[in-house]
Amino acid sequence: MSTSAIEPSRLRAARAALVYLAAALLCAALGAVYELFSHGVYSYFMLYAFLFPLAGGALPLLALSLSRRPFPGRLAFNLYNSGIAAWTVGSFFQGVLEIYGTTNRLTLVYWWAGAAFVAAGLALSLLPARRRRGPWENRKPQSPKGSGARETEHC
Repeated sequence: MSTSAIEPSRLRAARAALVYLAAALLCAALGAVYELFSHGVYSYFMLYAFLFPLAGGALPLLALSLSRRPFPGRLAFNLYNSGIAAWTVGSFFQGVLEIYGTTNRLTLVYWWAGAAFVAAGLALSLLPARRRRGPWENRKPQSPKGSGARETEHC
């Protein structure tokens, strides 16, 4: 792989790591503010919600930017991001419910959906990359006989 192909991939991973780091800092600030106004009641889900974007996003992407591995495809990256977001939101929601003093079975959906999205994103990122051509790119024209179209005779 040429250097020109690696550098944009490393830059993209570093930029995504910075976004995840900013999200982790925002989650930590939101958890601290919520705890401040919760009258001494706190939840570990609320306190540690920042760990999902930090440990699941910023650190792996920082490691990816330092490695020679190419950045995953758009679908794999979006699925992975959705999983981390589901875990983060689920942690905040579980924390709010704990502080309020109630429970809900539906919070399990966040954990299962997050796990499914992260697993799908990781699985897709491990598949070998293929070059996909869009409809706007030049393609080799197909012959009418090779296209499977039925030829009609004109009398």
